[in-house]
Amino acid sequence: MSSATPKIWLDADAAPRALKEVCYRVGERRGLRVVVVANQRHSLPPSDTIDQVTVGSAFDAADDHIAEHCDAGDLVVTADVPLAARVVAKGAVALDHRGKVLDEENVQDSLAMRDLARDLREEGVISGGPPPFSKADRQRFINALDRTLTALLRD
Repeated sequence: MSSATPKIWLDADAAPRALKEVCYRVGERRGLRVVVVANQRHSLPPSDTIDQVTVGSAFDAADDHIAEHCDAGDLVVTADVPLAARVVAKGAVALDHRGKVLDEENVQDSLAMRDLARDLREEGVISGGPPPFSKADRQRFINALDRTLTALLRD
C-alpha cells in the first residue's frame, strides 16, 4: 500500500446518482479527494475535495485514464470488472456499485464469472443484465465504502 492519503476514483458515466452522491459526501467528510472520471461533464456539488476529469468519447477512455492515474492504496468505484482487474494489479482496491470489494484475492474469479455470463448471453442461454440499483444495494455500498476506506486509511 502507498503511504499517501488514498483517493476515491469514480468511474462516473454508468454510476447511479445515489452512489455518486454518497462518494461526494464521504470524500468531503473524510477529507479525501474524489476524482470523477467520465466521457462527459457531470453536475457536481461545490467542493474542494472533488475533481472532474472529462475524457474523450473513445471506447474505454475513462477506464484507461483511471487505470493509468490511480495509485496503490486508492479506491476505485466501478461496475467494470476488467477495469477493476487493472487497478487491483496496481495495488488499488475496487468497489462495485453493489458493495462488493474486488481485490487481489477475488478479482480474477469475478473476471472469469463476468466472461462466462457474457458468453452465456451471447449463446442465448441467459438474458438481461443486473437488476436495477436498489436501496439495499445503496446501503451495502455505503457499508462497504466505509469499511474499505477505514482499512485503507489504517494501512
